[in-house]
Amino acid sequence: MSTIRQQIIDLLENNDHDAREISQLLRISEKEVYSHMTHIEKTVSAKGKKLLITPSACLACGYTFKQRNRPEPPGKCPRCKSERIRKPRFSIG
Repeated sequence: MSTIRQQIIDLLENNDHDAREISQLLRISEKEVYSHMTHIEKTVSAKGKKLLITPSACLACGYTFKQRNRPEPPGKCPRCKSERIRKPRFSIG
């Protein structure tokens, strides 16, 4: 049986997913998914691949969090202060 990180890598090589989808597929918490992402990024870069992150975006005004380096979604939008934020999506390419 493979590790949680390897299972996440396998999911992301086939499709893009957000943390909620990954947590539901692997039956782990969303918080745990986010904690694995920095390690996964290092693992896949050693194999010559890259963890691709589609950034979070505000659902109210459309602001995109392009400069954000952390995998977790932000709490609220700096432009309109809305808390309706689309979560980042992850894939491996």
